[in-house]
Amino acid sequence: MFDFLKPKGKIMNIRKIDDNFSVTGQITPEQVKDISDAGYKGIICARPDNEEGGQPSFDAVARAAEAEGIQIVHIPVSGMLGEGQINRFHDAWEQMPKPILGYCRSGARAGSLYSTLDR
Repeated sequence: MFDFLKPKGKIMNIRKIDDNFSVTGQITPEQVKDISDAGYKGIICARPDNEEGGQPSFDAVARAAEAEGIQIVHIPVSGMLGEGQINRFHDAWEQMPKPILGYCRSGARAGSLYSTLDR
């Protein structure tokens, strides 16, 4: 299922995995209000800072998320998933309110983290 949010002229392509988790590509601080209005209670960022020029920093997105009352966690993934990243994701999953929006450049790494859960 695809859900499209169009804040300030930039479309977010949010792909719903299940009722508790969706993924999308890079988000901006300006989009966080729309993410909150869509009902997301948590955000997990799987993208390392400075991966690409012009990319908003995690801290900038985190400040916007915290201003909206959204919990946010940074679990940067470059290449293969490591045990530490998987463990951090599982801990975040247990502790964070749902639904959660995971993001990275395309949403694939966030989805890979989610796929490690025993459901």
